[in-house]
Amino acid sequence: MIAQHFLRIGLPMVLVLALGACAGTGPGVTRGTVEGYEAIQDGEYTIPAVPPQYLEGVNRRALVDYNGPEAPGTIVVDPHAKFLFLVKPNGQAMRYPIAVGREGRGFRGGATVRRQAAWPGWTPTANMLRTEPEVYGPFARGVPGGIASPLGARALYLYRGSRDTYYRIHGTNDLQSIGNSGSAGCIRLFNQDIINLSEQVPSGTQVVVRTYAQSVALEGEELANRGVELPPTIVSPEEIYGAVAAQEAAPPVATPPAPPAPPTSRPAPRTGYFDRI
Repeated sequence: MIAQHFLRIGLPMVLVLALGACAGTGPGVTRGTVEGYEAIQDGEYTIPAVPPQYLEGVNRRALVDYNGPEAPGTIVVDPHAKFLFLVKPNGQAMRYPIAVGREGRGFRGGATVRRQAAWPGWTPTANMLRTEPEVYGPFARGVPGGIASPLGARALYLYRGSRDTYYRIHGTNDLQSIGNSGSAGCIRLFNQDIINLSEQVPSGTQVVVRTYAQSVALEGEELANRGVELPPTIVSPEEIYGAVAAQEAAPPVATPPAPPAPPTSRPAPRTGYFDRI
């Protein structure tokens, strides 16, 4: 469920990504970055650091006290306060800021994570092509996974039983959208956050969506009305597919060799064999 608001990434973001890959800032937190939101290398892609102005106040990942009724391991989406919670034991949860599009605001009740994908591609649905052909027609052949894809670094696919709901929890390069609403789209997180979340979420994880009344009761009226609705920005197909072409033409990222094993006077245990494959 990707719509106009997602098509804002294009070549400017590709240039940002390229600059991030070239900046020799070294490991760890650097000046002007926030811990947990530094630039990271994810396979062949470099995800740039999230600028601090997008991470002010509650608009960053945090371990918080949790007062909801859900069991540990549950994902709770609050589309009103623009938060996603991964419930932890002992009355805590990892809270992530999110962006919510029109389709995300229409998602009610619950679902189950049945699968997830790294750097997934995106193809507009038949309904998108039928209802807004002028927007989605140029993208009918889809956008392959990678830095140009509107789904970002990871996507969690939500099902009810065996039926795909077509709702997704996924990454985004549209940093200003996090903490706000868009004219279209599902549930989006910073790429650093969706990677963090996906590493903790197995298949079968339950997803629950709060109502506005629940959001007010649990987060307070001010947070339950957090954010603004942003207007859509449409990027031309030439920019999107130009970014795809640049991505495909880029040389692969070399993987550094593993350090040699320390000397030992006895054979290594066989359990370590699979760790080195």
